[in-house]
Amino acid sequence: MAYQWLAAATMVVHFLFLAYVVAGGFLAWWRPWLIWPHLVAVGWGFATVVFGIDCPLTYVEDWARRKAGEQGLSRGFIDTYLTGVVYPERYTVLLQVLAGLVVLVSWAGFLLRRRSARDGA
Repeated sequence: MAYQWLAAATMVVHFLFLAYVVAGGFLAWWRPWLIWPHLVAVGWGFATVVFGIDCPLTYVEDWARRKAGEQGLSRGFIDTYLTGVVYPERYTVLLQVLAGLVVLVSWAGFLLRRRSARDGA
Protein backbone atom coordinates (compact mmCIF):
# COMPACT_ATOMS: atom_id res chain seq x y z
CA MET A 1 0.00 0.00 0.00
CA ALA A 2 2.82 2.41 0.83
CA TYR A 3 4.44 1.78 -2.55
CA GLN A 4 1.17 2.53 -4.36
CA TRP A 5 0.89 5.77 -2.41
CA LEU A 6 4.49 6.67 -3.23
CA ALA A 7 3.93 5.97 -6.93
CA ALA A 8 0.78 8.10 -7.00
CA ALA A 9 2.41 10.92 -5.04
CA THR A 10 5.41 10.86 -7.37
CA MET A 11 3.12 11.06 -10.39
CA VAL A 12 1.36 14.11 -8.91
CA VAL A 13 4.67 15.79 -8.09
CA HIS A 14 5.83 15.11 -11.64
CA PHE A 15 2.72 16.75 -13.11
CA LEU A 16 3.20 19.74 -10.80
CA PHE A 17 6.84 20.00 -11.83
CA LEU A 18 5.88 20.03 -15.52
CA ALA A 19 3.29 22.72 -14.85
CA TYR A 20 5.92 24.74 -12.98
CA VAL A 21 8.41 24.36 -15.85
CA VAL A 22 5.87 25.76 -18.31
CA ALA A 23 4.16 28.42 -16.19
CA GLY A 24 6.46 29.05 -13.23
CA GLY A 25 7.93 32.17 -14.79
CA PHE A 26 4.57 33.87 -14.33
CA LEU A 27 4.80 33.18 -10.59
CA ALA A 28 8.01 35.20 -10.60
CA TRP A 29 5.97 38.23 -11.66
CA TRP A 30 4.32 37.97 -8.24
CA ARG A 31 7.35 36.80 -6.23
CA PRO A 32 10.55 37.75 -8.07
CA TRP A 33 12.76 35.33 -6.12
CA LEU A 34 10.88 32.45 -7.79
CA ILE A 35 12.73 33.16 -11.05
CA TRP A 36 15.80 31.31 -9.72
CA PRO A 37 14.15 27.93 -9.03
CA HIS A 38 12.27 28.38 -12.30
CA LEU A 39 15.52 28.81 -14.22
CA VAL A 40 16.80 25.57 -12.66
CA ALA A 41 13.54 23.72 -13.44
CA VAL A 42 13.54 24.90 -17.06
CA GLY A 43 17.19 23.94 -17.40
CA TRP A 44 16.44 20.46 -16.14
CA GLY A 45 13.36 20.13 -18.37
CA PHE A 46 15.34 21.31 -21.38
CA ALA A 47 18.14 18.84 -20.64
CA THR A 48 15.74 15.91 -20.38
CA VAL A 49 14.19 16.74 -23.75
CA VAL A 50 17.33 17.67 -25.68
CA PHE A 51 19.85 15.25 -24.17
CA GLY A 52 17.49 12.44 -23.20
CA ILE A 53 18.47 12.55 -19.53
CA ASP A 54 16.25 10.33 -17.40
CA CYS A 55 14.28 12.13 -14.71
CA PRO A 56 14.70 10.75 -11.19
CA LEU A 57 10.97 11.17 -10.59
CA THR A 58 10.27 8.71 -13.41
CA TYR A 59 12.70 6.28 -11.82
CA VAL A 60 11.04 6.61 -8.38
CA GLU A 61 7.56 6.11 -9.79
CA ASP A 62 8.62 3.10 -11.84
CA TRP A 63 10.39 1.55 -8.83
CA ALA A 64 7.41 2.16 -6.52
CA ARG A 65 4.93 0.69 -9.00
CA ARG A 66 7.04 -2.43 -9.44
CA LYS A 67 7.43 -2.81 -5.65
CA ALA A 68 3.64 -2.51 -5.35
CA GLY A 69 3.28 -5.42 -7.78
CA GLU A 70 2.06 -3.20 -10.60
CA GLN A 71 3.42 -2.81 -14.10
CA GLY A 72 6.20 -0.23 -14.09
CA LEU A 73 6.60 2.58 -16.56
CA SER A 74 7.77 1.12 -19.86
CA ARG A 75 8.44 4.63 -21.20
CA GLY A 76 9.16 8.03 -19.74
CA PHE A 77 6.62 10.02 -17.76
CA ILE A 78 5.53 12.29 -20.61
CA ASP A 79 5.29 9.37 -23.04
CA THR A 80 3.21 7.41 -20.52
CA TYR A 81 0.75 10.05 -19.33
CA LEU A 82 0.63 12.76 -21.99
CA THR A 83 1.76 11.70 -25.47
CA GLY A 84 -1.02 9.75 -27.13
CA VAL A 85 -3.28 10.32 -24.11
CA VAL A 86 -3.70 14.09 -23.79
CA TYR A 87 -2.44 14.93 -27.26
CA PRO A 88 -1.56 12.92 -30.39
CA GLU A 89 2.10 12.01 -30.79
CA ARG A 90 2.37 14.03 -34.00
CA TYR A 91 1.96 17.24 -31.95
CA THR A 92 4.88 16.56 -29.60
CA VAL A 93 7.35 18.95 -31.24
CA LEU A 94 4.70 21.65 -31.66
CA LEU A 95 3.79 21.43 -27.97
CA GLN A 96 7.45 21.53 -26.95
CA VAL A 97 7.90 24.70 -29.00
CA LEU A 98 4.74 26.22 -27.52
CA ALA A 99 5.89 25.37 -24.00
CA GLY A 100 9.22 27.04 -24.76
CA LEU A 101 7.41 30.13 -26.05
CA VAL A 102 5.29 30.30 -22.90
CA VAL A 103 8.49 30.18 -20.83
CA LEU A 104 10.10 32.92 -22.93
CA VAL A 105 6.99 35.13 -22.66
CA SER A 106 6.97 34.68 -18.89
CA TRP A 107 10.65 35.61 -18.68
CA ALA A 108 10.21 38.63 -20.95
CA GLY A 109 7.28 39.80 -18.84
CA PHE A 110 9.32 39.26 -15.70
CA LEU A 111 12.18 41.37 -17.07
CA LEU A 112 9.83 44.13 -18.24
CA ARG A 113 8.11 44.24 -14.85
CA ARG A 114 11.46 44.37 -13.04
CA ARG A 115 12.67 47.15 -15.33
CA SER A 116 9.50 49.23 -14.91
CA ALA A 117 9.60 48.75 -11.12
CA ARG A 118 13.25 49.84 -11.06
CA ASP A 119 12.63 52.83 -13.35
CA GLY A 120 9.53 53.87 -11.43
CA ALA A 121 11.31 53.80 -8.07
